[in-house]
Amino acid sequence: MNPLFYAAALGFALGSLPFAIWFGWLQKKNLLVEGSGNPGAINAFRVLGPVSGTMVLVLDAFKGAAAVFYGSLLAGFWGGLLGGAAAIFGHVCSPWLLCRGGKGIAVAAGVWLAINPLVVLVVLAAWLGAWLGSRDPYKSFAIAALTVAPAAWAITRSTDLAAAGLITSAILMLRHWRYLLD
Repeated sequence: MNPLFYAAALGFALGSLPFAIWFGWLQKKNLLVEGSGNPGAINAFRVLGPVSGTMVLVLDAFKGAAAVFYGSLLAGFWGGLLGGAAAIFGHVCSPWLLCRGGKGIAVAAGVWLAINPLVVLVVLAAWLGAWLGSRDPYKSFAIAALTVAPAAWAITRSTDLAAAGLITSAILMLRHWRYLLD
């Protein structure tokens, strides 16, 4: 079988791990019904507190970076990109949660930290600017998600990485588009 298939499958499997839900279970809380109902790092911060929220954030970013790393070991450059994209998709549509999932921001940050950390800095600056203007974290994430591809292009001049940025943005916008309409 094609190594790209294995890279994508491994990335999806890593991305689908619902750390926020598991940390909630440890505290006898269900993040699918408490707080915003979203099984991600922001809701973990709100419902479970800063220690568990930070752990979820770090583990979600780590699974994105691990998907790129192992994907590249399995299938080179393209395996890393495909593994990373699959991890983000696995997080937002986790089979463990019947295709529910988080918003994908922490996983995408981990993916891009593994690919090119400067892209993360530019996207983070875009998020901060949007947040200072709106004070709405979700709208700010939506705006920041739209900057991944331009940031990747501006920093690397690689059409492959710009295309990976477009895919990242598309997956993130599946979960954030409605915040742009508010």
